[in-house]
Order: sequence, then structure tokens, then C-alpha cells
Amino acid sequence: MDPSTPPALTHLDAQGAARMVDVADRPATARSATAEGFLSMTPATLALVNEGSAPKGDVLAVARVAAIQGAKRTAELIPLCHPLPLAGVAVTIEPSADGSGLRLVASARTTAPTGVEMEALTAVQIGLLTLYDMLKAADPAMTIGPVRLLEKHGGRHGHWRHPEHGHG
Repeated sequence: MDPSTPPALTHLDAQGAARMVDVADRPATARSATAEGFLSMTPATLALVNEGSAPKGDVLAVARVAAIQGAKRTAELIPLCHPLPLAGVAVTIEPSADGSGLRLVASARTTAPTGVEMEALTAVQIGLLTLYDMLKAADPAMTIGPVRLLEKHGGRHGHWRHPEHGHG
């Protein structure tokens, strides 16, 4: 493909109407995707999380479970996504490198004819929304974002890594 030519939008038919992509003829292959997102908050709110003393309890454990549930429900939330048999979803939540809040990373794996980018991104968003919900009483000014796909493996396009994600 010519890099100067934008790729066709696969969720639109020749008349521009929305459609679910037909993947029936694609082989089921191993695929994975990793996404990340951030929740910025005050130092006092981050201290509540780190100390495990948030009013609603272990917010990190609840957010991890919510993120996994979000990945599993992606096809119900995003209209044109295919339901996928997830082989695994891993979620980590840690203080962000700059100390301004939390970084949530979600990875999803499957063997299917289409990728799991949306499942990884949905896991991140649902996990971050859950953190916000559980901490909003302490800090309603928290900010979600940015959220981005970091990396994906498998399928016709092979391996892809976000240009700002580094090497390795």
C-alpha cells in the first residue's frame, strides 16, 4: 500500500453506509493488543489510592475487574465490533511516571479473524471510568486521558507499535 494514500474505511460500504466488516474468509490467527490511559488527580487523591484508604475501598481491584469486564463486553458497546472469544485480558494500574495520577494498561489476546484493539481500548476506558467513579467524591476535577493503542500483533498488518511508545 502506498503510504501517501489513506486506507479505505472498512466500516463503510460503497455508498457510505455503516456496515459490519465481513471477516468470514479471514483465517483465525493469534492476535493481541495493548492500550494505555491516564487519570490525572490531586496528590491528596493519589495518596488515598496508594494508602488503600479511599472511601469506597480497594479502588484498584475494582477497576481491574471492571476493565476486564469492559473488554468482554466490547461488542455490546461498540456497534460494529465483532464479538470475540478472548483468550486473556491483563490489566495493570500504577502511578503515572510524572506522579500526576494513575496509568492503566490493558492487554487483550485472542485467536480470531479480526483484531482485539477495541477490546484493549475499551478495557482502558472502563477501568478509568471506574476509578473516576470510585474517587469522584474526593476529587471531581480528575481528568481522563490521553488514551491510546500502544501496540498490536497479528492479522494482515502484522506488528504495529505506536510511534511514541519506544522500542523493545
